[in-house]
Amino acid sequence: MINVKFYLDKADKSKRSPIHLVIRQKDVQVKVATGEKILKKDWDNKNQIVKETEYTHKSINKFLQFLKQETEKFFDSVPHSQFTDKKVKQLISSLVNSRKENADVKIVNEDPYELQGKVKTTFVDLFAGAGGFSEGFLQAEHGNKYYDFLLGSDINENCELTHLARYNYQLGMDAEFLRQDITEPDFLDNLFKKLKGKQVDVVCGGPPCQSFSLAGRRKKFDRKDDLFAHYLNVIRVLRPKYFVMENVKGILTKEGGKIKEMILQEIKSIIDLKEFPQLIHFLAKLKKIEKEKSFTLDCYNFRLQFESASEKELEKFRESYIQVIENKFRLLTPKIADYKTSKTDININTIRHGFNLLKRSKELAYVRKKVILEKAHSDLDNDFFSEKFDLFLTAIESDSIIEQIHDSFKRLKPAKQHQNEIEEIIAALEIYNYSFEECIQGLMPFVLNAKSEIEFEGILAQIRLYNIDQPFVALASNYGVPQNRERVLFIGCRKDQKLIKSVPPTVDSKEKVTVFEALYDLDFIGNDEEKFGYEQIDLKSKYNGSTEKMKSLIKKRHIDGNPDDKKGLTYADWSKKGRLNGRFANAKNPFYVRNFEELKNQLSHIVAPLHNHKTSKQNDDVIKRLEVILTEGDYDEAKTKLKKLGLDSEKRNYNVLKPDSQSPTVMTIADDYIHYSNPRALTVREMARLQSFDDSFVFQGKRSTGGNKRKFEVPQFTLVGNAVPPLMARAVALEILKNIE
Repeated sequence: MINVKFYLDKADKSKRSPIHLVIRQKDVQVKVATGEKILKKDWDNKNQIVKETEYTHKSINKFLQFLKQETEKFFDSVPHSQFTDKKVKQLISSLVNSRKENADVKIVNEDPYELQGKVKTTFVDLFAGAGGFSEGFLQAEHGNKYYDFLLGSDINENCELTHLARYNYQLGMDAEFLRQDITEPDFLDNLFKKLKGKQVDVVCGGPPCQSFSLAGRRKKFDRKDDLFAHYLNVIRVLRPKYFVMENVKGILTKEGGKIKEMILQEIKSIIDLKEFPQLIHFLAKLKKIEKEKSFTLDCYNFRLQFESASEKELEKFRESYIQVIENKFRLLTPKIADYKTSKTDININTIRHGFNLLKRSKELAYVRKKVILEKAHSDLDNDFFSEKFDLFLTAIESDSIIEQIHDSFKRLKPAKQHQNEIEEIIAALEIYNYSFEECIQGLMPFVLNAKSEIEFEGILAQIRLYNIDQPFVALASNYGVPQNRERVLFIGCRKDQKLIKSVPPTVDSKEKVTVFEALYDLDFIGNDEEKFGYEQIDLKSKYNGSTEKMKSLIKKRHIDGNPDDKKGLTYADWSKKGRLNGRFANAKNPFYVRNFEELKNQLSHIVAPLHNHKTSKQNDDVIKRLEVILTEGDYDEAKTKLKKLGLDSEKRNYNVLKPDSQSPTVMTIADDYIHYSNPRALTVREMARLQSFDDSFVFQGKRSTGGNKRKFEVPQFTLVGNAVPPLMARAVALEILKNIE
């Protein structure tokens, strides 16, 4: 039986006594200093805790409890014959020293890369989540170029907690974090305040896309659907040299590819305001040629002015535009209807009231946003409410309002001599709703008639701020990630930069990193356990009969996953060493905190070599079920046997990991996956390995959550599952560095 206790040693000159840990177990007795000192009056020996009279009592007691638990775990897991004073002291001393190192104040000097004359490329990470893009960008270097992280942004507390812990506290960076909804009116103002006038070279981010994920049901009017527009609005304002948008593969086929085309149109609609007057001057020349269509050309001119307007100006421009059309209709009304009809006819009222609605676009946008948020808050989907809410939301969209006006004109059946004026009004309303790119397409017949195609194309080449090729599908396993995760990438390139069409794979299809390479060295944990340190794995005893086969899966590789027998490291060793190229020499040891209060108090940090390696507590039936599925190798094939044994489950899916291949896409629910050699779900750390996060990257806050809380909370498992794999992000960042000027 082991006995772990704390006692106070002799007081020093300041009358503070060191707290020592003493271990007694039969013939073994070990004493180790914990590194903590307190006044004798503040020690409760009976309860083995520091009293509340010591202001740091919470953090010290938490650390002492942690030390005791780890010591007891060590004695439980190591055979008695292997107990030695040295081993026990090494374990405790390493935890004590790691904590002491993190608590020491380190003076962070200037970035050594700047002192070496290297050139930094700045980046901002929007919808940052855990920081997968940020990690990958910080790993990337090319020639004398490297990345400087300016700011991350997300709406969730745990995203901010994990960001601050990693980049500010651990790596010592001064990267900012903006926790705010990108759709809020003052988001851009707050973004500029945080950036403090710094130039942004690259913007990356993956606007949430659950509403059109192939993995789930498609939802109409999901509050996440319009976040692309807000992301691109940030691009319009920051004007970075490059930007990257990451999303699910389903976006390419959503609404028959219309969403993809809309995104490309919006990107091509971002204009260079300095060159904009050229286009307005060109329209004036067209108007001289096209005298019969002067009203339509005036509308194009007016609509294009929206592009150069500020937010406040835009509201007035929109209202003035509709007022011009309304005035034209007012002059037309006496020609197509008598006085009584003009006051009572439902079609004329619909047209009039439609103009009123279009003039209040800002107010309707506010109503729309509020209704969508309420719909999400009340979880309206697959019920009799959702359809009615969607009908209302559709009715207040400008497209629907314009369509209703158009239908009302048709029902009026006006005389033929007035048809031309009506067509001009309808065309004007459609132009009002056009994107910049649709305006350009609409102007083409006028351009062709004036035989000015070459001049027009030349102006457009100067006006369009960004060039973009088609979005492409990137497979994570092509970049050294042990996971078959497909993501779509849009890479926008400012017109003064080289066009990037794709990101070349770093790993040959036959040399991809396997699940076994990623996880084998973490396979020392059982049911309902948590480990804070690495342990030796005896492959011979674990895989008796197939040891050589399993060993052959472990390869030395370059940082990007490409095999490198001479200078390479194994994937597991890269994960332990870290892929940040030794750039952060003053980095603190990995630590975990539950909340912001603990983050601010460095003595409350749990400092250890390994974090996030905790298994769920699974009952006997669950373990037996997982054993059957693991033995069969496939959930569907195991269902008949499970039913016979009374172990069947309502759970839709289990993925059995295959050690010699890549994992399927890592999602946010850990028990969707069964470990390849044990009947258990994965730990957060194992999922992070499959995503290619370094072990020193600690996911903070709550480990998991359930039920309705999943809508609002982003625990560790969600942070991991939603992240961009850092090695894939690294490949993207590297391609940009190779091309950026």
